[in-house]
Amino acid sequence: MKNQRKIVLFIAQSLDGYIATKGDSLDWLFKVEGEGDNGYSEFFETIDTILIGKRTYDWIMKHEKGQFPYQNKDCYVFSRSQLDDTNDVKFVNEDIVNFTHNLKKEEGKNIWIVGGGDLLHTFLKEKLVDELILTVAPTIIGEGIPLFKIGDYQLDLSLKGTRTFNQFVELHYKVKK
Repeated sequence: MKNQRKIVLFIAQSLDGYIATKGDSLDWLFKVEGEGDNGYSEFFETIDTILIGKRTYDWIMKHEKGQFPYQNKDCYVFSRSQLDDTNDVKFVNEDIVNFTHNLKKEEGKNIWIVGGGDLLHTFLKEKLVDELILTVAPTIIGEGIPLFKIGDYQLDLSLKGTRTFNQFVELHYKVKK
C-alpha cells in the first residue's frame, strides 16, 4: 500500500508563541538574522498542495501586491463565503474534515497548512495534522496572534529533529496518532 500524504504545518513563530502582531505585522520576523531561506526551499519541494485560510490569503495578496507566491502548486483557500476560483486558487466552502481526508487519499506529495490561526486550530482540534515544523525566532513580541489557540484539544508529539539557521531554531515534530 502506498504511503498516505501528510498534512504538515511549516511556520515561524516568536519565542513567546505568536505568528504575527495584533496588527498582522511580521516585521519582527524579518529583523532576525537567518541563514539562506531558513529551510523554506527544501521544504517547498516536499509539497504539492497548499491549504490557506481566507484571512491569510487576503494578507498574502495584499503584501505580495497581487502576485500569488505559490504558483504551480494546488492551492485551496478555506472561506465561509462562496467565492469564484482564480487561476491560482480554488476556494473551499465545505466540511474541512471530509475535504482533507479526501485530499490525503489523492496521489501526490505532502500538503502544507500555510495558516492562519483559525484554520490551524480546526486542523489541530480535528487531529488532521501529521507533522509540525516550527521555526522559532529569538524575539518576544508580548501579544499578537497566537500560533496555538486555547481550546479543548491535546496533541502528543514526538521530536523528529532540530536544526538551526543562524538565529532561528527549527523544531520538527511528528504527531503521535
